[in-house]
Amino acid sequence: MSVPHGPLQGVKVVSCSTAQAGTVPWMLMADLGADVIKIESPQGGDPSRRMTVLPGMGSTFFEANNRGVKSVTLNLKSEEGREILRKLVAEADIFGQNFRPGAAEKNGFGWEELRKVNPKLVYVSISGYGPDGPHAHLPGTDSMAQALGGIAEAYSTAGQKMKTGVVSVADETCAILAFGGALAALTHARTTGVGQKIDLSLLGGQVRLMGWTLQTAMWRNQNPVTGQARVTGTRERPGISASFDDRDGKPLVFQLTGPDNWKDAMTALGFYERLEKAGFADLGVIIDNDARRIELLATLDGLFATGTRDDWVARLRGADIVSAPINTLLEASNDPDVVANGYVTEVEYPKLGKKLKVHGTPWKFSETPAKPGIAPELGEHNDSVLGKLGYDASALADLRARKII
Repeated sequence: MSVPHGPLQGVKVVSCSTAQAGTVPWMLMADLGADVIKIESPQGGDPSRRMTVLPGMGSTFFEANNRGVKSVTLNLKSEEGREILRKLVAEADIFGQNFRPGAAEKNGFGWEELRKVNPKLVYVSISGYGPDGPHAHLPGTDSMAQALGGIAEAYSTAGQKMKTGVVSVADETCAILAFGGALAALTHARTTGVGQKIDLSLLGGQVRLMGWTLQTAMWRNQNPVTGQARVTGTRERPGISASFDDRDGKPLVFQLTGPDNWKDAMTALGFYERLEKAGFADLGVIIDNDARRIELLATLDGLFATGTRDDWVARLRGADIVSAPINTLLEASNDPDVVANGYVTEVEYPKLGKKLKVHGTPWKFSETPAKPGIAPELGEHNDSVLGKLGYDASALADLRARKII
């Protein structure tokens, strides 16, 4: 008996999207069984096909963001190309685009036009800044959203230049919100027969990612302490999340959420007596006291530098304190919990004749498991997709000759 592939079987998506935030929502849906058609230009396709191309393996950027989807090439500057797009949209549940604001409307596939073709359509538009602000007309990127949304400041270190992270957290956050928003709107459309447009932005997703820390800053009207330690809570119930290096320079982190945690953690590490003598029996003394916070962190730096990361983490975990090594990206990809849960897996690439490590899936469905695919060649699915619309071999040859597909 074959196992059904993913809980989104029967969901049809058409995407005129590029880059990362605009493609990852539909890649995730393809992992979960949705039929996703990616529209690309016949002349070169999605520009991200040419980003970070590794010899003998292709583009890691394109592969990570477009696996499992179908590639259909259409010249959307031609009326025939737009007519084919409308035929595809008429049969779709979801349409996605992340063109520069106004471009979709200019090219004939804005919300107002496509809703006439399919009143049940869920139309997802992703932008940099959002649809209504003073900079709505500007293009956006991951680093721009990280900078504006607060994460560059949140992860800054005193005395060092602020920077955006190497991982595209703004792109990915927006993509995951688009994934959820599209499915929410699809549920409404299937219940009521009424589709709708959803606007999301890189900036909006980044602000959401700041979570309760942003709300605390707004209520206090004061920026949080950044750098090595994140100090939270109140004098009576302090909290801390902090990182330290062991004697070999290997970093670890632990997080505490109250006064009892503090004594338990420091006792397990063998630090408590030393800290008590230095006036740090109570973690609350560092709340709203920068000098004492700096002194405590310096003391802990010295203490953690006397042993090994594995030992410190084991002691803390043994005392039921949340602690973990701080992994590099490669360490994360080989972490035993990451591997055991399939968050990183291997996929066979027939064209390359070998398996390669890729993202797994963050979900585990008991009845309809996800199945990671591989990214398509440009226009790979032209014949199969357009054939279902009624274009025979002769018609397809004619469209190719006239550069419509």
